[in-house]
Amino acid sequence: MFLLYFIIFLIFMFTVLYFYVIKRARKQASQLTHPAKATTKPIVTIIIDSLMDAPLHSAISNNKAPALKFLIDQGQYFPKMISSFPTMSVSIDSTFLTGTYPNQHKVPALVWYDSTEKRFISYGSAKGEIMKIGVKKVLKNSIFDLNHKHLNQKVKTLHEEIDGPTGSINALVYRGKNIKSLYLPFNLAGATTTNRKIKTPTYFSYGLLSLINLKNKFIHLWQAFGFNDKFATEELLYLIKNDRLPTFSLVYYSDNDKKVHKHGEKTTKGIEDVDIQLQQLLNQYESWDQAIKENIWIVMGDSGQTKVKATSQEALIDLRKVLNDYQIYKITGSISNNDQIVIGLNERMSFIYILDETLKIEEVIDKLLKDKRIDHIAWKVDEKICVVSTSFEGKLSYKPTGIFLDDYNQAWEIEGNNKILDLTLAEKRVSYGEYPDGLARLYSSLHSHTGTYLVINAKPGYEFVGEGSPTHVGGASHGSLHQQDSYFPMIVVGTEQKPEHERIVDLKEWILQIIKE
Repeated sequence: MFLLYFIIFLIFMFTVLYFYVIKRARKQASQLTHPAKATTKPIVTIIIDSLMDAPLHSAISNNKAPALKFLIDQGQYFPKMISSFPTMSVSIDSTFLTGTYPNQHKVPALVWYDSTEKRFISYGSAKGEIMKIGVKKVLKNSIFDLNHKHLNQKVKTLHEEIDGPTGSINALVYRGKNIKSLYLPFNLAGATTTNRKIKTPTYFSYGLLSLINLKNKFIHLWQAFGFNDKFATEELLYLIKNDRLPTFSLVYYSDNDKKVHKHGEKTTKGIEDVDIQLQQLLNQYESWDQAIKENIWIVMGDSGQTKVKATSQEALIDLRKVLNDYQIYKITGSISNNDQIVIGLNERMSFIYILDETLKIEEVIDKLLKDKRIDHIAWKVDEKICVVSTSFEGKLSYKPTGIFLDDYNQAWEIEGNNKILDLTLAEKRVSYGEYPDGLARLYSSLHSHTGTYLVINAKPGYEFVGEGSPTHVGGASHGSLHQQDSYFPMIVVGTEQKPEHERIVDLKEWILQIIKE
């Protein structure tokens, strides 16, 4: 009976505290000041997580996405934009906002190991992993450290670069020029106080923790505390209704990603749902034509996803079993002197960190090559990147500043088996096949942070699994260098300007040029 009373007491206390948090968040939102609107034509950028070309056109052909069809018909459409690598949201968003790959912006992936601080970093990849690491640590990583410590202070984000007001709605990467005090209930995220100073855009929306519209109703526990598409739409609608659209807005729609992970890369349900949100935005104007006349709209994905095979035994590559001869770090504790390897899992890509200086990297590579579901294994040797594959003999090695020029005017020195990265070499030119911009993207990952580590990719159909990591058997996944994970579509309405190349890394400079028009 005592246990029953105790459970009831806990439920009561949680309820009281939960509604206290909501009340405090609304109070904080009500104190927001609203600066002047943009003096130039506003750019509204909407990132739809895991939006892909094929299901987008499937939804349109079935008359399930009228808003997206309208925007495509009225503007420019780029079906094969190239993401950064790894194809995981935080590193992709960092590339989009800074116009640099991870070797410059220094956000390696969703999960990685900081060899300087000897600390395992996760921004929150799965519930199991979060619980093992600790909620406070993950929140501190994602809310504070990602933007104010890990994201290179020497590179500027669009929010820092643009002279006029900017806005960020539910984007995990948000660093701007304005100092804001973020209220954290119950001293979450390891803050020394419940109020922490952060650098934000002019308008900053971050779920329950920071509201623009104090009447936004989509902030409850069962609505992921505001990290949902309906919440994001309400925040953007508030700016539109109050004639406060800034020069540049970044709005992040995350719900489609969850549906694709669960139901597979062909599902259109998430696209159909997000189209309803877009219709609400366009309907706020006298006509949809008026909406695109008054603003520039950029609607884009961030990466693709690849089908994962239907059975766990076949689909999941358990790196703990592949590397079971070594002492592998357990993410529930601190790094010990006995730990030889740390695994940084990012779904279809993984870092393998070698802590034991007596452990030969070639020995680890040989063990990984025995699992034919692994695609590439890459590592650094002095200035060169070395790559081997389970599908091809030999080795590919390369470094920047050579005689081969690629489609993006990047020069490379290339030796060995070019089939490993599906490269075509002819007359001092290099072109890409299944791994778009593969040389630069892989190079950037192996220079994104310090330490001795390997970068490995899974072949299509497979996914890495480890302690607390997410799995998507029978669904879809991303993270790898492969084209299925790397391509995403982009719709642009309101400008005829085009980015220099169809890569996410080129979009920052392109947006700055649009603003200067």
